[in-house]
Amino acid sequence: MSSTSKARQRILSLLDANSFVEIGAMVKARATDFNTAPAGEASDGVITGYGLIDGRLVYVYGQNADILGGSIGEMHAKKIVGLYRLAMRTGAPVIGLIDSAGLRLQEGMDALAAFGAIYAQQAKASGVIPQVSVVFGNCGGGLALFPAMTDFTFMENDARLFVNSPNALAGNREDKNNTAAASKKAAAGDVDFVGTEEEIIAQVRGLIAMLPSNNEDDAAQECADDLNRDCPSAAAFVEDPRAAMYEIADGGQFFETKKDFAKEMVTGIARIGGTTVGIIANRSACYDETGAKAEDFGTALTTAGCAKASALVRFCDAFEIPVITLTNAAGFAATEAEENTVAAAAAGLAAAFAGATVPKINVITKKAAGSAYAVMNSKALGADLTFAYTDACVGILEGKFAAPVLCNGSSEEIAEVAKAYDELQNSIDAAAARGYVDQIVEPASIRRYLIGAVEVLYSKREALPSRKHASI
Repeated sequence: MSSTSKARQRILSLLDANSFVEIGAMVKARATDFNTAPAGEASDGVITGYGLIDGRLVYVYGQNADILGGSIGEMHAKKIVGLYRLAMRTGAPVIGLIDSAGLRLQEGMDALAAFGAIYAQQAKASGVIPQVSVVFGNCGGGLALFPAMTDFTFMENDARLFVNSPNALAGNREDKNNTAAASKKAAAGDVDFVGTEEEIIAQVRGLIAMLPSNNEDDAAQECADDLNRDCPSAAAFVEDPRAAMYEIADGGQFFETKKDFAKEMVTGIARIGGTTVGIIANRSACYDETGAKAEDFGTALTTAGCAKASALVRFCDAFEIPVITLTNAAGFAATEAEENTVAAAAAGLAAAFAGATVPKINVITKKAAGSAYAVMNSKALGADLTFAYTDACVGILEGKFAAPVLCNGSSEEIAEVAKAYDELQNSIDAAAARGYVDQIVEPASIRRYLIGAVEVLYSKREALPSRKHASI
């Protein structure tokens, strides 16, 4: 299969059968200082157009590495910019299939300006229409900003994504440390999903089916799943909420974002009772196929975890998608490196929750302690409804640590004070009595409560102070 047919085949595989309509098929590069006789064929290295995914309109561009290496020049960029403008006027997602040699050197400043024009359109489209990037081949240099400016990024196993190539890094060689590899980018948080071309096509189609078409669209649909069913494994999956989400979500469909990055924080998109929701959950451990604990993350918030969660909160708020948090956090990561960065990251997460006007639902699954609890979608930050599992606890500090500060008595007196402190300040009943928890629920029934909460909050309206934007 030639590169030309490969680029088109990717688009045809992604879209519903016979739905693709090409735009700008006859566009060619024009003469420039070092390209006085352009050899490019029609389309100038990128196929652009629109089609359907599950009957819904999407716009797509696919770079064709067989024509000038799929490099980006003036007319190549003009087609992509035009596609973005059309997508914004009609309120439909843009999906970019990337496979390019990068900037077209022969066109000099015209090509460089072309990069900037695409960046500008991506920035304008952010929060207006969903943007998805798929890296199928090379994506290097300034082109690496394309996926970074979109909402979701997919990467084929053998693709390469880099600003500076591995061999350009001081003291490094590609065979030593391939920093452009898909696995590296996924671990760094640059990529949401890595797989084969077929797996990626299926994942993109599934994600688009869950997302609204634009920031004024409603992605809700009829729920074919049982609205009243129990989730018997929810209690067992408190430490690993990723596993719980496959049971809680409609039809077991959960799209996890950045799953190889900051594994202690699970983020993703799912449907609950037919409504698309964003999921953010603290993860203290993960288990292998035999049920043995494979990794232990603890209950501390990290810089990377906060940044990962903040990004999803902002995306959900832009597209009117309710946010559900599963909270099990008892502090901040205590290392020298984390101490330099975690405060700013946690502040960003707190600001994201406080500034989000979409429905916000918090479920305290195990432990919610100190400032980490306050950051994780607490009532004080604006959570609309807060549920707690029956054996959860909420407080500022465990009694055994608080008692020595509160009294100078004997060890028996300290033990008594510690017990009393836990009962009065750390119990879930005490939190509910003060209005910090709306309802205490059995883990198995959490799906029903979440569905009800999302329905109740459907008509939520909230206005923030008048301003251009926050600066946190």
